[in-house]
Amino acid sequence: MRTESEASNGATANGAGARALVIGPYLAARGGAAHARDPTARLAEAVGLAQAIDLDVVGQSALSLNDVRPATYLGKGKVEEIAEIVKAKEAALVSMDCQLSPVQQRNLEKAWDAKVIDRTGLILEIFGERARTKEGALQVELAHLAYQKSRLVRSWTHLERQRGGFGFLGGPGETQIETDRRLIEERMRRIEHDLDKVKRTRALHRKTRREVPYPVVALVGYTNAGKSTLFNRLTKAEVLAQDMLFATLDPTLRQIKLPHGARILLSDTVGFISDLPTMLVSAFRATLEEVTLADVVLHIRDVSHEDWEAQARDVEAILDELGLKGRAEGRILEVWNKIDALDPARLSALQLAARGIEPQRRPTLVSALTGERLDELLARIESTLAAGRVRFELDLDAADGAGLAWLHAHTEVLKREALPQGGVHLVVRVDPERSDGLARRFPQAELIREAGSRPRRAAS
Repeated sequence: MRTESEASNGATANGAGARALVIGPYLAARGGAAHARDPTARLAEAVGLAQAIDLDVVGQSALSLNDVRPATYLGKGKVEEIAEIVKAKEAALVSMDCQLSPVQQRNLEKAWDAKVIDRTGLILEIFGERARTKEGALQVELAHLAYQKSRLVRSWTHLERQRGGFGFLGGPGETQIETDRRLIEERMRRIEHDLDKVKRTRALHRKTRREVPYPVVALVGYTNAGKSTLFNRLTKAEVLAQDMLFATLDPTLRQIKLPHGARILLSDTVGFISDLPTMLVSAFRATLEEVTLADVVLHIRDVSHEDWEAQARDVEAILDELGLKGRAEGRILEVWNKIDALDPARLSALQLAARGIEPQRRPTLVSALTGERLDELLARIESTLAAGRVRFELDLDAADGAGLAWLHAHTEVLKREALPQGGVHLVVRVDPERSDGLARRFPQAELIREAGSRPRRAAS
């Protein structure tokens, strides 16, 4: 059932295509805010979020605020001014690029006679539309319920609906005034129980992967930085990759081969964004554990974006919140993507800047779209993985086909040469934690030391 304002303004049943006004109420930068984000870029991102949910953006405006008003977030004059714009534009919805309290949201809806959605609600709505797997749907629903629980002004009946999204933009159940807190809490407990099962299943999958020599390389970055395009280019997969915020939500794993033949598992993950709702980070923690436990993390950055430095700080803040930064020193590699979108002068300046960074932290400049310099990226991944591994050499009888197969399945075979007397000499590389398994299976294997030190037999 639609409200009168929705009917008169032509909003569709699920909000898609509704005429929307995007307002960016940004607090003026204080004295020490040297890294404050550019309001123009922030507003452009807010418009992109609205368009990602198929809203028809009929107007946009960035407002500079000195302080936040408890009742309406904006001052009285601004509220009245926007009310006139809403009326003139016949907007059915106003998207506020900030976090509103339930009271502020209700007061603005009354003042503007239009539905109001804040940044958190809009991101949750996008995630609700994009979740494709059962796990993704559960994670987003849990985050949504945590958000909804504090408001008590929307309906919970959307939980039974088949369409994506959560009804912030209209649809069945929106006329129900009161939310049953007990039902929400019961549903949250059931979801948390189901996600615990997912977490245990993921742990088993990780244990299984640890039994074979397939390191995990995870892609992280700001939304729309080109992670999925890079993933598709490297794996020849067909993960959704569009010029759209949050085109990818559900994590994807694919196996690829590095230049010297070693295989890795590449993991594409959900994009990060500034002011990512806390409940989303919490709900997606089981998925993001894949990132925290990855052998190498690629931080994909869109160097063509005007606010790319601020985006990087937002990603690093979330990685820090996940507890990754402190544990992943040397494992996070920066990838400066979309060099195909740069003019020659800008590209030269970035190349010069990259050369000025110490080798261990030096970024790799690539174009995921064209494939330019991806060979350099793969070589960098390979050398980073090899840095923490140990090498062994051993001789095998020619008849030991099972042993040779075991080595190919559980180690990285770097060298293989036939022996004059028969058999084969091998040099293999393996993670230190897997060296015990190698020693048990092949007691003749000897650890290769650096030049100047004597090799020793693997400890059994």
